[in-house]
Amino acid sequence: MKKIILVILKTIWAFIGLIAVYVLLVLALPYFETPAQQVSEPKTVETFILTNGVHTDIVVPIKSKQIDWSKEILFSNTTSKSTDFKYLSIGWGDKGFYLDTPEWADLKVSTAINAAFWLGESAMHCTFYKTMTESKDCKRIMLTEKQYADLINFIQKKFDRDEAGNLMLIKTDAVYTANDAFYDAQGSYSFLNTCNTWTNNALKTAGQKAAFWTATDFGIFQHYD
Repeated sequence: MKKIILVILKTIWAFIGLIAVYVLLVLALPYFETPAQQVSEPKTVETFILTNGVHTDIVVPIKSKQIDWSKEILFSNTTSKSTDFKYLSIGWGDKGFYLDTPEWADLKVSTAINAAFWLGESAMHCTFYKTMTESKDCKRIMLTEKQYADLINFIQKKFDRDEAGNLMLIKTDAVYTANDAFYDAQGSYSFLNTCNTWTNNALKTAGQKAAFWTATDFGIFQHYD
């Protein structure tokens, strides 16, 4: 009996130790900055990073010389079906969090466990905007055409596609506004690979300042203050 209790206690302490190490990494690693790429080409493409205080998105122009996002992410897939938008925000995350947890009060233990330990599916959340104003929660970033092409490729690879190559709309009433929609995505969310980790990696791909690694929005935005 004593051996069983000892094993249980050791397991508990090991779990607490892992949590402590994780918290330490979450707090420390974002301070190590990956510097922006030095380029000589003109920066002509306006993009943004956007946060709601927890979750971050990449914001891109709907139409540019390189791509018209509305041809894949359709205006008609939103409730409003409006077409007079200029910007599109794109975020990746756990499907359960997106669809089943509109408010933190709605969070279920099962949803949290699935999200933390690679057990759930993922989704892309796409929202159309008419304007985008720079603020403490929205930072403007200018990219070269090459950097934007790399960002486009990074984003497009994260979407799931059907056999015809089309994006896979998630048909749900759990949208946040009249101008957003969800799509199936590649990969699994976890405590090591969060929505903010994805945004941070997007910035690295586009040659922009980023945290070495981060699980939080603060880890990104501190480099843009």
